Amino acid sequence: MELALKNPIIFFDLETTGTNILRDRIVEISYIKVMPSGNETERTLRINPGMPIPAEATAIHHITDDDVKNAPPFKQVAQELANVFLGCDIAGFNSNRFDVPMLMEEFLRAGVNIDLSRRKFVDVQTIFHKMEQRTLIAAYKFYCGKDLTEAHSANADTRATYEVLKAQLDHYPSLKNDIAFLSDFSSQNKNVDLMGRIIYNEAGKEVFNFGKYKGQLVEDVFRRDIGYYSWMMQGEFPANTKQVITNIKLRMK
Repeated sequence: MELALKNPIIFFDLETTGTNILRDRIVEISYIKVMPSGNETERTLRINPGMPIPAEATAIHHITDDDVKNAPPFKQVAQELANVFLGCDIAGFNSNRFDVPMLMEEFLRAGVNIDLSRRKFVDVQTIFHKMEQRTLIAAYKFYCGKDLTEAHSANADTRATYEVLKAQLDHYPSLKNDIAFLSDFSSQNKNVDLMGRIIYNEAGKEVFNFGKYKGQLVEDVFRRDIGYYSWMMQGEFPANTKQVITNIKLRMK
């Protein structure tokens, strides 16, 4: 089933030096931009991470230091990529928990502030796990009847994710061919920041989703424990999370 789109949607996948959002870096990004008309634009970019690629990461995606030594640093392509993503909804496999926060951290590190607050996020892995509890390789075999022979290649994973979502729509009549529905269905929480450290409660208020103040209103915590804001700003939290709590703090004034 082809996607019913109101906005362009970008399927993307990252290969990185590791899984730490704050310390690791992107070494490859692949995306497929699908327009409401059905037209597609596909591209894969190698990125010089400015740090050695650990052997354990290379063992997964097969990208070595030599492969990226002449590639541009992320900062050099950040604005171009931001322009590609502008106005698009976003989809991926485990993208809500890793790829989107990782990409946003790289954008902010490069000084490019892209606003994703009005975008819809579709995580194909979450849909799959809610329905079948498997991996991307198994999902591709299950839904599309194909073997993912180049797993952990950003381009192969991106194309497989796109095909899996379309096949999921064919497979499950209960899934609506509507990006807003799929975004809501594939969300674990109503995140305020991309990492889900701050989420909306049932009343639509920002609450902490971690630590000693989990479940408590951010504004209430900042009013009675002024040092908690400073602790977060000085701690190892993503730049996007720090943006969110700063906006809340400024709003309180």
